[in-house]
Amino acid sequence: MKFYWTMPDGLRPYYEKELTSYQDAFKQSNLPLAWRHLERAHILGQPWAVEHSEVHWKMLKFGFAIKSWKEIRGQILRLVFGGVKSFVGKIPTGNTGGADVPPLQVMEIPTDLREMLQPFVLNT
Repeated sequence: MKFYWTMPDGLRPYYEKELTSYQDAFKQSNLPLAWRHLERAHILGQPWAVEHSEVHWKMLKFGFAIKSWKEIRGQILRLVFGGVKSFVGKIPTGNTGGADVPPLQVMEIPTDLREMLQPFVLNT
């Protein structure tokens, strides 16, 4: 069995750019844009346990910041189970990671993210 622990170095700059863009938008109180960047970071990081868990941690903190109990509850569950699913390579590809989306729902990956992921994940 192959385990997926951390993201390949070639993909990391794209993932980190999404997290930086999230922080910038959040600081400017552009919450919809901030959330969009977290969702994009989730799609990129989802196949790897460390990054997948990191994004859910940031989503949990976002839930606290906007005082959304639905998001807080959803992210706690995703933190418990999401990283484990990534670790063993069993994820719903394209899922954006928010509590407004069923955790096992496969979703279409945006074209630009699909192109970034293609060299690193065979089943995109």
